[in-house]
Amino acid sequence: MSGFVEKPEPLQVPGLVHLHTGKVRDLYQNEAGDLVMVASDRISAYDWVLPTEIPDKGRVLTQLSLWWFERLEDIVPNHVLRTDLPEGAPADWAGRTLVCKSLRMVPVECVARGYLTGSGLAEYNETRTVCGLALPEGLSDGSELPAPIFTPATKAAVGDHDENVSYEEVARQVGAETAAQLRQTTLAVYSRARDIARDRGIILADTKFEFGHTAAGEEGDRLVIADEVLTPDSSRFWPAATWQPGRSQPSYDKQYVRDWLTSPASGWARRSEQPPPALPQEIVDATRAKYIEAYELLTGTSWS
Repeated sequence: MSGFVEKPEPLQVPGLVHLHTGKVRDLYQNEAGDLVMVASDRISAYDWVLPTEIPDKGRVLTQLSLWWFERLEDIVPNHVLRTDLPEGAPADWAGRTLVCKSLRMVPVECVARGYLTGSGLAEYNETRTVCGLALPEGLSDGSELPAPIFTPATKAAVGDHDENVSYEEVARQVGAETAAQLRQTTLAVYSRARDIARDRGIILADTKFEFGHTAAGEEGDRLVIADEVLTPDSSRFWPAATWQPGRSQPSYDKQYVRDWLTSPASGWARRSEQPPPALPQEIVDATRAKYIEAYELLTGTSWS
């Protein structure tokens, strides 16, 4: 069992209809039919949404996504319409709210991997493949792949694991034309972002994207990138200066949270059905610092 330790009650805002509460984001619809996406400071680990929030996390994710959207516009359009607060929204939503196009979402997590780690490493160790793609012998944790690969997954409900699937299965589910477009766009976006990050001393090991289609007849029913992009929540960012295959890499993400939860200090058994405990302040502070460090290194601007 997993999911929310305690699922928050959605905030009711005049003129907005609450649609969904996800691990991090709350989704509303305005009177025009546009989506209003609010990134909270919630944090998840091991399929649990934890009871402790990380201050500024939602703003970091939103502002970093906007920064990346600008640098990807020539590859794929994004879903953002505007960033101003809806009338009547609380002041706390500032900097963490996007008004977006309503899309027909493609039910596939589009994962690009340039390095071997995580679930890809686990599969490789068993079969020398990732999502059915054969890889050479001799790779280890953190190894750079000969070329980036598209390793899709089915999108899971809150509390469930995304499941890696083959490209052929994606084509069966969404059609050959859409599958080919997903793969091509995912790898193009990854390659652009990898090069930008590398120039800033960061390795983009892997990342995941979500895509949707515009309404039929609108702008040619185009594929649009949605949700968040290239944040510490959706990507593995490693410091290039300390990269060393064969071991777990330091990262700009919630690794502090994962490490504490699996340490004796937390008193939590990951395989049990008991929810994880609240995070101590020092873990909250260290995690917040990593998110902000990633933002500042990538954008070249100070967080304030």
